Parts: sequence; C-alpha cells; structure tokens
Amino acid sequence: MARFIKIFSATILALFMSALVWYLLVPHKVLLSVCITLGTTCYHFLMRLFVGSIINTAFENKMNYQARWFKQRRFEKKLYEALRVKKWAKNVPTYAPALFSPKERTWEEIAMATCQSEIVHETIALLSFLPLLFIIPFGDPLVFILTSVLAASLDLTFVIVQRYNRPRIIEHIERIKQREELRKK
Repeated sequence: MARFIKIFSATILALFMSALVWYLLVPHKVLLSVCITLGTTCYHFLMRLFVGSIINTAFENKMNYQARWFKQRRFEKKLYEALRVKKWAKNVPTYAPALFSPKERTWEEIAMATCQSEIVHETIALLSFLPLLFIIPFGDPLVFILTSVLAASLDLTFVIVQRYNRPRIIEHIERIKQREELRKK
C-alpha cells in the first residue's frame, strides 16, 4: 500500500504540473478546473505522506496507549455498532501492515502503533480542510469542498478502525499479563 500511495502521489504531482503549464500557456476555464482538481488531489496525497513521515519520525510508534486521548468514550461503542464497524474494519487497507502484525510485533507495540496511526489520521483530517482557503482566489468552491470533505471522511474511517480495535488489543495485553503473573506464582 505504501508503494502504491507514493507512486500515485508522484503521478498526480506530474499530472498537476503538466496541467498547470498547459493552463499558463492556454488559459481556459476548463483547464483551471482541471488544475484545481489535480492540485487539491495532489495536496491531499502529498500532505498525507508528509504528516505521516513527520509523526512517525517524532514518535516512532512509542505512544502511550493508556493516555486519556486514546481511551474509548462511552458513546463510541454504540456508534461503532451502529456503523457496523466489525463487518468492514478488516477490509480497510493498511499503509504499513507489519506495524499491526502479531507475528512481527508485540501486542503492546501494536497498541502503540494504533495510537500513532490515529494521531496521523486525525491530523490529516484537520489539514484536509486547508484547501478551502483557496476558494477565494480561485473560485470553484464545489471542488475544494468536495475534496476536503471526502478526504477528511476517508481519514476519519481510519481513526474509527484504530479506536474500534484498540480496546480489544488492550484486553488481550491484559489477559497476557494476567497469565504471566499466574505462571510466576
């Protein structure tokens, strides 16, 4: 998945730059719309890579999964049931599957990775609305609004998956710790 996103981002950037040059040579409203669409799409993908890279470098999957921010709120369990998260969560793609693999990581490392992933996607969801600032100089509010809302919705889906899975992971960690304590006795 990581390779695909990087290749797609580079492709969108190349298409955007080509469309921009074409628009500068032959200014036309249709070309402007193409530039805006490709530019905002490019922003969303490159911003994702940039945010992920910064947060991964800063925290290295060492977040405290017991921190208050990462605790599931009372309303969330009912929300996830209403959204039927259990049915579709396993089908959501993962950027770096090895971070969530019990064959390659401990359960505590996986719990910390869910926290970091959540922070990455929450940050991206917020930054998805930054292109709305370009409505004033460029017009075409529909393109900016649609891409921002769709991009934020996509990232909130990943946040939901992390917040849905984490309590189960933590319960598993606690069961492992209890078994270890019983063995010591």
